[in-house]
Amino acid sequence: MTRMRRHGADRGAVAVEFALLLPVLVLVIFGIIDFGRMMNARLVLSQAAYEGARAAAITGSATQANAAVNRLAGGLGGTLDTPVVTVCGDLPGPDETAKVSLTFHLSFVFPAFGDGTTLHAESVMPCL
Repeated sequence: MTRMRRHGADRGAVAVEFALLLPVLVLVIFGIIDFGRMMNARLVLSQAAYEGARAAAITGSATQANAAVNRLAGGLGGTLDTPVVTVCGDLPGPDETAKVSLTFHLSFVFPAFGDGTTLHAESVMPCL
C-alpha cells in the first residue's frame, strides 16, 4: 500500500505555525532565564547580608562587614549599592545588634521585560 501525500492547501502550514509560535516561545524561555537570574541574585544577596552582619557583630568593624559583602555579592553582574552597616559598640549591651542593608539593581537579559528590578536584603545579628 502506498501513501499519498497531499500538496494542496496544507503546504507551508508548519512554517506559518512556527512563525506564529516562535515569539511566544522566545518570550517564555527568556522569562525563565530572567526569573532564574533574579532568584539567584536574591539568594546571593541574602547570604551576603547575613555574612556582612555576622562579620560586623563579631569584629565590630564596618570595613570587615563590607569586605564580606563584596566577597559574596561582587560577582552578581549588576549594580550593588554601598552597604549600610550598623556595627556594635566597644561594650555592647544585651539588646545591641549589628545590621547590614543591601540594595542591588539587576538588569534583565531580555529588554521586553523592562530595565530591571531592585532587590533588597537586610540581616540583623546580636552583638557578641
